[in-house]
Amino acid sequence: MENRSALGALRPVHLMRLPLLLVILLLAAAPAEGGSDYYDLLGISRDATTREIRQAFKKLALTMHPDKNPGDPSAHEKFLKVNRAYEVLKDEDLRKKYDKYGEKGLDEQQGGRYESWNYYRYDFGIYDDDLEIITLDSGDFEAAVNSGELWFVNFYSPRCSHCHQLAPTWREFAKEMDGVIRIGAVNCGDNNHLCRRKGVTSYPSLYIYRAGQRPEKFNGERTRDDLVGFAMQFITTTVTQLWQGNVFTEIEKSFLSGLGWLITFCSDTGDCLEPRTRQKLAGMLEGLVKVGWIDCTVQPQLCDSFQVVSGATAFFPPGSSLDKEGSVLWIKTLDSKEIYNQVLNHLPDLKLLTAESFEEKLAHHRWLISFTFRDRSSTTNEYKKLQAFLRNDHIQIGRVDCVADSELCHSLYIHKPCVAVFKGLGIHDFEIHHGKDVLYNIAAFAKDSVRAHVTTLRPDNFPSDRKEPWLVDFFAPWCPPCRALLPELRKASIQLAGQIKFGTLDCTIHHNLCSTYNIQAYPTTVIFNGSSVHEYEGHHSADGILEFIQDLVSPSVLALDPSSFKERVKGRDEGQTWAVDFYAPWCGPCQALMPEWRRMARLVAGQILVGSVDCQRFQTFCQSQGVRGYPEIRLYPGNTLQPNRYTSYNGWHRDAHSLRAWALSSLPRASVDLNPETFRSKVLSGQHHWVLDFYAPWCGPCQHFAPEFEVLARMLKGEVRAGKVDCQAHYQTCQSAGITAYPTVKFYPYLGSQKRQHQPSGEPINSRDANTISDIIRQRLKQLAPRLHSTPKVNCLVKIKAFALRAGMQRFVLVVDRMSSDRGGVVRLNCSLIGRRGVPVISQRSHVHRQTVSRCALHRDEHSCLHFFGFFWSPLFVFTP
Repeated sequence: MENRSALGALRPVHLMRLPLLLVILLLAAAPAEGGSDYYDLLGISRDATTREIRQAFKKLALTMHPDKNPGDPSAHEKFLKVNRAYEVLKDEDLRKKYDKYGEKGLDEQQGGRYESWNYYRYDFGIYDDDLEIITLDSGDFEAAVNSGELWFVNFYSPRCSHCHQLAPTWREFAKEMDGVIRIGAVNCGDNNHLCRRKGVTSYPSLYIYRAGQRPEKFNGERTRDDLVGFAMQFITTTVTQLWQGNVFTEIEKSFLSGLGWLITFCSDTGDCLEPRTRQKLAGMLEGLVKVGWIDCTVQPQLCDSFQVVSGATAFFPPGSSLDKEGSVLWIKTLDSKEIYNQVLNHLPDLKLLTAESFEEKLAHHRWLISFTFRDRSSTTNEYKKLQAFLRNDHIQIGRVDCVADSELCHSLYIHKPCVAVFKGLGIHDFEIHHGKDVLYNIAAFAKDSVRAHVTTLRPDNFPSDRKEPWLVDFFAPWCPPCRALLPELRKASIQLAGQIKFGTLDCTIHHNLCSTYNIQAYPTTVIFNGSSVHEYEGHHSADGILEFIQDLVSPSVLALDPSSFKERVKGRDEGQTWAVDFYAPWCGPCQALMPEWRRMARLVAGQILVGSVDCQRFQTFCQSQGVRGYPEIRLYPGNTLQPNRYTSYNGWHRDAHSLRAWALSSLPRASVDLNPETFRSKVLSGQHHWVLDFYAPWCGPCQHFAPEFEVLARMLKGEVRAGKVDCQAHYQTCQSAGITAYPTVKFYPYLGSQKRQHQPSGEPINSRDANTISDIIRQRLKQLAPRLHSTPKVNCLVKIKAFALRAGMQRFVLVVDRMSSDRGGVVRLNCSLIGRRGVPVISQRSHVHRQTVSRCALHRDEHSCLHFFGFFWSPLFVFTP
């Protein structure tokens, strides 16, 4: 069942020594084992987009599905292979693992189930073939909706009948609004996490997105006219009615700002743009051109001055006049898209930078530069709109002709058309855009890049001396996982500014440099820290990168050798548990496990010690421990009477959360099971705080939450008791507690003299994260503290002192502060003995005379005691044996 590399089957690869490298990169780019290459199975290239992967799979599904081949006994197995290829390649993380390690790098069992033929024919990829509708996924959603353009997004599910009913209308609407706003679609079947994160709970859900503002949901009738009307209200650009009193001042003011005018003249004859068309064009040309109209039936002399005798439309660029032949563009169409394209063509081109002006211009200003090779395209015209999108970010727009200035482009290693952001720090600090060549993606890239600290690396600025720590991403532009990682690098660089530098190296251009570092798969992300080199193997996210770097600073996994293994693991203290990974660096599944193992170690920190043994370095030792395959994951429990006893992990899933659940299940339970009687006596009528987990044995989320609840119980030990109630066995108890779903977490605080029987429902906590729940409970305890000040806690000063002396505390301080007393002049004393790590080690009760006071703490010395508690009203009693 396990995906393990047998010791006898594979041999260690000889490592190539590189100058100054203590850790050598070894990347095993393994081909697929036991079957055809996944890309070949789907008939796609290795740089295929998510949409192309979906389209290729759908085409195969319609012909290869077992439902269409009832007479072929091998149809099921054949289709399973194709389905598995699709499930792996559509997922960015799985695709990276497959590209790097082949099938042996995949732990999950993707593709084991498939849908009926009808599903692939009618429900799969509803909008994949519609050019006007942009299919968004987790990788490009944020960049799209934050680009500055207006987006109308349809969140749908392939199984939703209403979604299919809407599809023809959505296509018509998209054609109607093409160019006015962006029309998007998100398949929530493939992007479930994205849809949940955006609060989508029903399908179809239609939202308008504007950068920096809350999305607006459409709740009207799903007709084309209603959709258009709803979308048009968000196009807030003004269409100005011009007349004799304002026309010349308005035009002159716009010309001075670099904006032209698109004016439609309305008369009894000829063609005049409809109001909705004017509004559409105002939105399409926002920031570049003003849109206005003149009523020639009311202002005939004004129209005569423009030499207009019937309905007409004209574009007046800045500085144009009727006297300058060809400067005014007279438009002969009423179609908004055609007018838009004609106006864009007539606008001035981007500012041309030459080799002579390049360095001077880029020395102190931020620029987005389009490098062209005289291959003019419709996209190049669209770049003119970038001036409007990026004006508020103070990014100037320009272009470089790489045919005329070939030496300049060659010096920057630019050999094909591209867009790059120069960050105002000279010509060497820039970042090349490798995303989609569409306006919204470029605008989002430019805004992110100028704030981030990522540099495009070349041989002349590659950090070979490594005087400072660097994160270098070796990538190929054709690789989709590489492109998905780049925006995450920018996010991480902002959070780690000043601590580590970030750079990217294009291995399709710098082959030799990548070969020097033995780069065999993309993306390969490496941390250079002095003479040490560490390869990043985590998730393609900023958080994953931050975790990895944090782990380098403060390792969560202890690297064990035979000596430390004997001392730390075999000689462990009573109650101490170890999880150990026996691995080989050349083993694909071991490499895939590494980031998950580190993440698991952080999740169990303080509860289980985590280590790893390199069986390539210590092969004889691993053999002596009975290790026969890699990775071998073992748990050594806290029973020191059997130091050699261990449990091996045989689960299929090797993700951090599965490993954590397995490891924590070995620890003694910190929670207790409650029945109706103990629920009433201990929780409702007792004198302790309780947190309860109401669950059902058959409930999957309950099983997933169970180890997390044990973590919570250990975190709150000594403060709050933890219990579990089986709602299948004790249904009436759960019903009386108001439980309607599983699992449910509730906090039952002890309220002193107030009887808890009057509050049997407790306080619900809407979280399944131990840290979050503990924070909520501790905050609640702070609120309750003033009401619980008279709670008796300790026996007597003499007994506390004696206990401290027995515990080996040579000198300690008693600190007390004033609270209330009873009628006999005796105060309640609330006191704990605080150990070396701030953990209460004794809690008893006592009465003392009111001249002392009621709250105290014992510590090793006066200074640390005062530091621990801040300040106190009390006298200090110093006890020295």
